[in-house]
Amino acid sequence: MFPERLQNGYRSFIGGTFAGERARYEQLADRGQQPEIMVIGCVDSRVSPEVIFDASPGELLVARNVANLVPPYEPDPTYQHGVSAALEFAVMALRVKHIVVLGHASCGGVKAFADDQKPLSPGDFIGRWMSQIEPAAKSLGPRPPTNFEDWMTRLELAAIELSLQNLMTFPCVRILVERGKLELHGAYFGIATGRLLTRDPVTGEFNPAVEDLPDRIFRCD
Repeated sequence: MFPERLQNGYRSFIGGTFAGERARYEQLADRGQQPEIMVIGCVDSRVSPEVIFDASPGELLVARNVANLVPPYEPDPTYQHGVSAALEFAVMALRVKHIVVLGHASCGGVKAFADDQKPLSPGDFIGRWMSQIEPAAKSLGPRPPTNFEDWMTRLELAAIELSLQNLMTFPCVRILVERGKLELHGAYFGIATGRLLTRDPVTGEFNPAVEDLPDRIFRCD
């Protein structure tokens, strides 16, 4: 049976959001989508780009996978390339102007890699997928015996940096970035605090995305 939670949610959506934005949905159906921003996010249910950025229908093109990773360009036809296909569609068909790699705190995929956790199934799909961040881990040096949470945060940020580097291995992305027609961004969301950090393209540092918010919003007490 279709989950009751989804049935109830759909009823609320039809009577609320859809009813209020009926004209927008009809326009999107008639003219197609033209989002200017693509977000590559994590499958984590706590980190929905549409919710975090308060986006309306048609505003964001979202691709999600475990730990918001972008593999390097690899045109080998023997593999299926979900992220690459989404990128190709976003860049070549929709002509998005921005690509945001959105990482987050307490990422289960990154923790699975850091802890060298046992496979969840014989296929070890998560383990093989997360092995891609090995270069990011090496860039941080050996894992310290203490301050594991701090090291995890650094690894989560380093994984975003790696994905941004991998984006530039795609010829279509690199050419458009070099021509000034496409911008790449890194962002990091704190689940408990709601704080959003964005990457400075010059220094590589992650700083608060919005400066004029009161500190009380981010307190956990």
